Amino acid sequence: MSRSQVRRPTGRIGFGADDAGCTILHVDMDAFYASVSLRTRPELQGSPVIVGGGGNRSVVLSATYEARALGIHSAMPMSRARRLAPQAAVVEPDHRMYAEVSRNVMALFGSITPIVEPLSLDEAFLDVSGALRRLGSPTAIAELIRARVQDEQQITCSVGVASTKFVAKLASTRAKPDGLLVVPADRVIDFLHPLPVGSLWGVGERTEEQLTRLGLRTVGDIAHTPLATLQRALGQAVGTHLHDLSWGRDRRAVSPHEPDKSVGNEQTFEHDIDDPEVIHAHLLALADQVAGRLRSAGYVGRTVSLKVRFADFSTITRSRTLRSPTDVGKDIYDTVRGLYDALGLQRVRIRLVGVRVEGLAAAQDAPRQLLLGEEDSGRREAEVAVDALRARFGSDAVRPARLVPPERPGGRPR
Repeated sequence: MSRSQVRRPTGRIGFGADDAGCTILHVDMDAFYASVSLRTRPELQGSPVIVGGGGNRSVVLSATYEARALGIHSAMPMSRARRLAPQAAVVEPDHRMYAEVSRNVMALFGSITPIVEPLSLDEAFLDVSGALRRLGSPTAIAELIRARVQDEQQITCSVGVASTKFVAKLASTRAKPDGLLVVPADRVIDFLHPLPVGSLWGVGERTEEQLTRLGLRTVGDIAHTPLATLQRALGQAVGTHLHDLSWGRDRRAVSPHEPDKSVGNEQTFEHDIDDPEVIHAHLLALADQVAGRLRSAGYVGRTVSLKVRFADFSTITRSRTLRSPTDVGKDIYDTVRGLYDALGLQRVRIRLVGVRVEGLAAAQDAPRQLLLGEEDSGRREAEVAVDALRARFGSDAVRPARLVPPERPGGRPR
């Protein structure tokens, strides 16, 4: 698709239009999980929608902006979200679809510039200095990216354009949703100093409380506080860091790397569970989901981790490194079941279990090692076939037999 063929969204360009020297872009998808989920639910567009598990003890993964206006936010307990917005529709997450869209978006970024630093599935920094001659100004490139994301993925994104990573990220946040904000290099201070102190990287709740006690409420207040005072109050490292950011100083370059360090899923139970057989079934389902996400993303992993959270909220993790990397659900399940059984838990109430695979590598770069005497099961080929069926007929079209509910008399599932 040529640039002239791309439909350009009508985003806002505020603060400034002089983008000379502003070759750092921060691109952030708008309400990514919710937006992707609504591609197959167009009837819910424009209404409050929550993405998350259906159980009251699940948490919110994402929400549309209409739901956010009602007070819903990510990581909120689903029970509270339902009370705040009883009219909101709840959509189950589809991690395979999220991974696919993310992969397509990152490939789009890579077609613009090879200097891409993904931060998560739905956001990345781009250094477009090498693309200016080919594609035009930084603003033109940002417009092109937004248009292509909308046209090719049917979701929107917001872009911050600046001379540093820190300011570009702040700009994209303030451009949301579906906007573009340029912060000219000579107006960085004008942009930064009116912002609240919580806008700065590294300012969490406790640091913000400390700054407030010092009477510092804006970035400009920090900038005009002597460095020695900040260092005494916050420590040398934090004081220096915040002082530098308050003056727009950020020397970090965009650093291309693979964003995925691990792939995992967790399950919070509706009620605490103390039956090992039921736990095994949940571990099987999680292992199956994680394996599917690995294959969808083109990864294999070498270390399998188990997470267990008890009724009193205490949490333990256990891991085991395999002889060769895998993306096979059976391998992952056998490993996490072994880790769970080794804990020796008998009638201990459990609130949550999680399965995670770490030590990732590209599947094509890590061929599976065939071991002498190993059973030739063809298991991976079977699971790949299941992936294709699920992609065509839905995520519940095929599942391990153990996870199929038994039938009641009359042929209805229990």
